[in-house]
Amino acid sequence: MSYESANAPYLRNAWYIGAWDYELDKGILARTIMDEPIAFFRDAQGNAGAVEDRCCHRGAALTDGKIIETGLQCGYHGLVFDTKGKCVEIPGQDHIPPMANIKYYPVVEKQEFIWIWMGDPALADESKIIDWPYHKDGATPLPHCKDVLPFNANYLMLVDNLMDLTHLGFVHTKTIGGNALQHVNALMETSRTENGCKFSRWMLNSNPPPTYVKAAGFKGNVDRWLQFEYVAPCLVKQYSGAIDVGKNAQENQNQPGFHSHIIHCSTPQTKNSSFYIWSAAHGYRTDDPRATEELYGQLVPTFIEDVNMMASQQARIDRNPERPLVNIKADNALVHARRAFMAAYEAEQNQMRQAAE
Repeated sequence: MSYESANAPYLRNAWYIGAWDYELDKGILARTIMDEPIAFFRDAQGNAGAVEDRCCHRGAALTDGKIIETGLQCGYHGLVFDTKGKCVEIPGQDHIPPMANIKYYPVVEKQEFIWIWMGDPALADESKIIDWPYHKDGATPLPHCKDVLPFNANYLMLVDNLMDLTHLGFVHTKTIGGNALQHVNALMETSRTENGCKFSRWMLNSNPPPTYVKAAGFKGNVDRWLQFEYVAPCLVKQYSGAIDVGKNAQENQNQPGFHSHIIHCSTPQTKNSSFYIWSAAHGYRTDDPRATEELYGQLVPTFIEDVNMMASQQARIDRNPERPLVNIKADNALVHARRAFMAAYEAEQNQMRQAAE
């Protein structure tokens, strides 16, 4: 089996970023993931939870309710549910029927992320959640910005976008792009990993893009690198950097210059709509809050260019979804990523078939 990124299937037994921690601080969060309406919330003790956005009594949306001392209260008739979907209170009666429960989703709050498991709860292994050391509670926290961008394309379209960076010099000319030919001719190395693939791209003696100049104040050419790791099904970790030419960047990246660590997650909303959940930490001007504000101001327009491109792709591919796409040399990492995804997906399908037998 193979897939095009515009019609990739859901892989359920995996951790996805469902929300940011601050989103739950605002109250009940409504978010659809894999076609399932979900209510994210914190109980009175501050514990994060995620349950189906549907009361078991009359099917009302729980996101129209409120948080009370005992849990999430339906706004229609007042039934209350805890973070495990168990009904703990029904106004006017003491007995709670055994069937008065709703679906819940395992969640883990870690390093500012609210991770959610969309598959079999019995298989939700917290040890498989990646470590992101640049957020609070991480080993090496750095100043960072973060956000959520909805986009109208299949969730793995973003993986394709990130696994072929030759688009930077064509799509992002005003921010992180730089010279298009430098991207096409970058020194590239790709390898498989246990759960995906990774690649590095070096652009030696190249013109720094506008974002880099604004951030680090480069006066001349730089040695620039882009290192990405795809983790199936939909996470990409990125380390981008540059230092002045002549300082042996390939032997020692840990020098003053431009350094950023970005995590990209594409969480599927429906088959052709998703959430781009990202965070960018920076290792330059770390005592200057303006550096974080500037980075956010540079990245948001860049990512909007990406989501607009992906929406355009999705719309055109949907007109003729059976028409194959053509791979080129630059798609080496993209192909590895697709193979890693399909290996994980096929393993999940085999596991489901065995369980059904």
